[in-house]
Amino acid sequence: MFDFNNLEVYKKAKKSHLDIRTFLRTNKQIPRFYNDQLSRSSLSVTLNIAEGSGRITNSDRRHFYIIARGSVYETVALLDLICEEYALSGQTRSEILLNLETISKMQSGLIRSMEK
Repeated sequence: MFDFNNLEVYKKAKKSHLDIRTFLRTNKQIPRFYNDQLSRSSLSVTLNIAEGSGRITNSDRRHFYIIARGSVYETVALLDLICEEYALSGQTRSEILLNLETISKMQSGLIRSMEK
């Protein structure tokens, strides 16, 4: 098994991406360009965590974890814009945002742990 499969932050990022894909499928009024960008940014979180875990040096790993954290912020901003522009709200949106906040905090801890 690959190391990233054991990381709780990876598991949460993967779940978040799948939740976002479900959110996008159920809200057909969201234009394709928003749909594509939100899907890509949430996928980027997951993939950069996985790629970072495969790096040899702590500085390389840390770099990818920082990129993944930036993608969380991009995902939150896109979700915020989409929901405001298309008057979308509800439990799913709140759950996705809460999960992204948790992921961001976990990534911050991971990044800080690599500074030593």
